[in-house]
Amino acid sequence: MYIVQNYSLAVLFCFVTMLCWGSWGNTQKLAAKTWRYEYFYWDYVIGILLFSVLSAFTLGSIGSEGRSFMTDLAQADLKNIGSAFLGGIIFNAANILLAAAIAICGLSVAFPVGIGLALVLGVLINYFGAAKGEPVFIFTGVALIIVAIILNGLAYKKALVGTKKVSRKGILISVVAGVIMAFFYRFIAASMDLNSFAQPAAGKLTPYTAVFIFALGVLSSNFLFNTIAMKRPVEGAPVSIGGYFKGKSVTHLVGILGGVIWCIGQSFSMIASEKAGAAISYGLGQGATLVSALWGILIWKEFKNAPKASNFLNLGMFVLFLIGLGFLIYAGR
Repeated sequence: MYIVQNYSLAVLFCFVTMLCWGSWGNTQKLAAKTWRYEYFYWDYVIGILLFSVLSAFTLGSIGSEGRSFMTDLAQADLKNIGSAFLGGIIFNAANILLAAAIAICGLSVAFPVGIGLALVLGVLINYFGAAKGEPVFIFTGVALIIVAIILNGLAYKKALVGTKKVSRKGILISVVAGVIMAFFYRFIAASMDLNSFAQPAAGKLTPYTAVFIFALGVLSSNFLFNTIAMKRPVEGAPVSIGGYFKGKSVTHLVGILGGVIWCIGQSFSMIASEKAGAAISYGLGQGATLVSALWGILIWKEFKNAPKASNFLNLGMFVLFLIGLGFLIYAGR
């Protein structure tokens, strides 16, 4: 299987993760013109599973280092399989709430609040679960990101003054999504041997197998979570599963593309986690907040009519987020 050999390349992989995790939401915004997010989400989950399979039989099965996908799957311990599968369930519970928040309040708010919170909590959870990196720099970076999240919340609050276009409940849903999201990565990381991907301990999973099992957890739980979301939507009237099959092929492909984009990021993050450590790999990937906020502000014009104070607060958010991510990168050197 393919293995990252040094820290610099691992950081590059984490930046790819950041771009992917911060960009998949654009596919939801595109589909939302004619498609409810609950329908979009079925295609999104299918996309995650499809790429996990593709990755497992390509990068996960080439080369002489480590165990190939099928060999690794055959020897995997049920405990580790269960851990990665549970990670998928936790992720899906959080992400379907995040998708709902995007539908309500947009990319430039749902991501900074939800994913920013998930970044802060997730870095701490993953660091204490598998300590790697200089803690002073890690915690300093996290503190700066906390301030960045507060600035974004203030920018959103000012943008809401005098308008009822956007529901404040989007922030609450984003917060709940972020808290839940903080835990999924740790369960996947626990299923792997982060000390050696080339010679992993018996029963442990390679990154490619872990992502595949994770994707199965996402798909399986979606039959429960998304069914509930369809029957009791956070916004709009309930929808039936029959409507999903009436969608155009292009609309379905947009959703699948969203899942593929996200899973590319997930795979790259897992591959990088041996050299970067789970906390740093996860933290840098969740810098997706910056990417998504840029999409929301510059492309989707989600703060178009906001006062100038909101623009200054968002600028402060970007600056502090970048500095915070810089501290996380330096922590792993």
